[in-house]
Amino acid sequence: MRKLIMWNLVTLDGFFEGPRAGDIDFHDTVWGEELERFSLEQLRNAGLLLFGRVTYQFMADYWPSEMAEIADLMNSIPKVVFSRTLDRAEWANTELVSANAVERVAELKEQPGRDILIFGSANLASTLTESRLIDEYRIAVAPVLLGSGSPLFKPGLHYVKLRLLEARPLTTGGVILRYERPTGQ
Repeated sequence: MRKLIMWNLVTLDGFFEGPRAGDIDFHDTVWGEELERFSLEQLRNAGLLLFGRVTYQFMADYWPSEMAEIADLMNSIPKVVFSRTLDRAEWANTELVSANAVERVAELKEQPGRDILIFGSANLASTLTESRLIDEYRIAVAPVLLGSGSPLFKPGLHYVKLRLLEARPLTTGGVILRYERPTGQ
């Protein structure tokens, strides 16, 4: 069974983007050699990337024209975008799913292969959290307070107890946190 890992970068006050969709300038405050190494390690171990529509569109607009190992991985790893409004997904190696995301992700987890990563995509992540499908949460906390924006974890989530796997400080002042959902939670 594959492991589903949510990866996101948030501000200290819990926002994964600012007040406007795609407003992620605060990422620059923690990006550096350490976070780049961590990102590459994750992508090298990933067999599939999951996105909601909004994050997918930002990624599909950005990565195809970029050059570097991260770009090569982002462009080559198979992807699934969940959307009821997209007609097609044109980014290389992307499957468009407009049906039930919970059912499709449960099927994907049952398939053999490497880890499945979801990043950005807060609405999809909330749905998958509620359905107890996310096995591990990896969050880089930026030492920034935005005061407003889109929260990573949406109000109304049910209680989920997590177990700390790692807290890794970065020289940029950020911290990478890794939590797992214990079996049965």
